[in-house]
Amino acid sequence: MKIDITKYKTIVFDCDGVVLNSNVVKTEAYFRTATNLGATDIEAQALVDYHVNLGGISRYHKFDYYIREILHQPVTDKAIQALLDEFSKELEVGLMQCDLAKGIFDLRTATQSANWMILSGGDQQEIRTLFAKRKIDHMFDGGLFGSPDNKDEVLAREKSSANIQFPALFLGDSKYDFEAADRAGLDFIFLSDWTEVPDWQAFCQENKLTVFNNIAQLIS
Repeated sequence: MKIDITKYKTIVFDCDGVVLNSNVVKTEAYFRTATNLGATDIEAQALVDYHVNLGGISRYHKFDYYIREILHQPVTDKAIQALLDEFSKELEVGLMQCDLAKGIFDLRTATQSANWMILSGGDQQEIRTLFAKRKIDHMFDGGLFGSPDNKDEVLAREKSSANIQFPALFLGDSKYDFEAADRAGLDFIFLSDWTEVPDWQAFCQENKLTVFNNIAQLIS
């Protein structure tokens, strides 16, 4: 399938599983974060399962659920912060080393007039620091956005400020990416190579989604 990628004035990218091959890195970090802070393997795996099922959702929400529904403990700011701090430590090395999507520089060249944005479920400051260290932040002239704001909130805000210009495209690899794009009126392409959605083929077929393997395939 061919797509005229050059028609879009704004291209919004999810980060994990789209720009970076970091889904596995984050999944493993959730497990180690839980066990490092005293969880059993069963409790840690329950957190991982919840994380995978809610791809693209903020870690704040996932840790709230973990404390409340898996550990059956009261949710406090201190408990959430302990998990966030441990998770960030576990992620730091892995995110610096994981693969960058092939073809992304060619895509930037092919869409020079488009405004590029990152919209992630990951921590916003963490993403900005990571992209600066990896020297790829300059490509995303529309900004790098993440939690604690969720994707619906960011898309609504950036549309309101005219930072998102139409026609606009969202490149994602999760159900939530599609749902957020759909609610905001953006076109959507599902990238399948690095997704952790177990039933992604059925989901994409059911919702009549355009599917590409990866970013490189968009311009091949």
